[in-house]
Amino acid sequence: MTGRNLISVAVLAASGGAALAEGELNALVWCDHTDPALIEPFEAAHDVKVNLREYEGTGAALALLEQSRPGDWDVLVVDGIDVFRAVEAGVLAPLPEGAAPTGDFFPQVVMAENNTVDGVTYAVTEKFGYNTISYNADKVDPADMEDLTSVWADKYKGRISIYDYYLPVMGLAAMSEGIDTAAIGEGDLEQIGGVLSTMRANAASVAGVVAAQTALATGEVDIVVGGGEWLTAVLASEQPELTWTIPKQGAVRWAQSIGVVEGANNPDLAAEFIKYITGPEGQARLATSSCFWGMPANAKAGDVLTDAQKDILRWDQQPDYLALSQLYPAPDADLDIEMQDLWLDTLQQ
Repeated sequence: MTGRNLISVAVLAASGGAALAEGELNALVWCDHTDPALIEPFEAAHDVKVNLREYEGTGAALALLEQSRPGDWDVLVVDGIDVFRAVEAGVLAPLPEGAAPTGDFFPQVVMAENNTVDGVTYAVTEKFGYNTISYNADKVDPADMEDLTSVWADKYKGRISIYDYYLPVMGLAAMSEGIDTAAIGEGDLEQIGGVLSTMRANAASVAGVVAAQTALATGEVDIVVGGGEWLTAVLASEQPELTWTIPKQGAVRWAQSIGVVEGANNPDLAAEFIKYITGPEGQARLATSSCFWGMPANAKAGDVLTDAQKDILRWDQQPDYLALSQLYPAPDADLDIEMQDLWLDTLQQ
């Protein structure tokens, strides 16, 4: 998600004032960290209070940190592709050695190239997932969902919602044409734009997370392009027909990272929190948060997750899914503007 627009829920507990006393931890987080089932075991184990403030978008987090005093915040959760922005802004401290068991991680999501700057590690991947295809298995042919070109074909005209975030959806459009997300250049935009035009012509809506999820759940649409486990897993117990897959061309992989804030009032407690979040128990709870599900970075979380949870997450298929997935497009500033303009021109009209 990534960068990403995630489900907005109420903040479990907010803190925006002065640094708090010993035994308390202030964290800027995404909504999946506000689940008491995730936070309360850490509080009980360390006899501390964790104060959480939820935010959306890296820019919002950086603005909050800029407006805060040193020591106000101890932990930051950030989109994996934006760790470098936090480092450039001077808001992340080097991660203490041993703060996360990356040796137990799925190798593809260690993502040292994202979490390390100039040889210094500032963050660690804690959760990942896929922007891919969510759908109602009772309403569409599941075989069609295994090929991106058939997902948005005329057959499903008016039954599609497009996730309203340009990077993953344009990444999927590129992959459907055999263009790697990392290789997208100005010369590819016309080809990608043609795919977007076809997609938009057959879509009923371009929607944010909540609207797209609601449309799928109510039957307003049968397919969400750009969806994934994070969109449908929380609905699986009541609507098992709502599911997701990764087509043969692949999917775009999102990842979120966690680090210690520079000048943290409680850096040692922050490091312990990161150890908990990235350990097997914390990972299993984070993966199945009531806000949104995703894959745990630590493969040993599989020893904690239930069989039913692993089934929803496609646990046994992860080696294949990881091999098929590509990271978000990471355009330079000029290309990013062109991609946003293309997105607005073709999908928002």
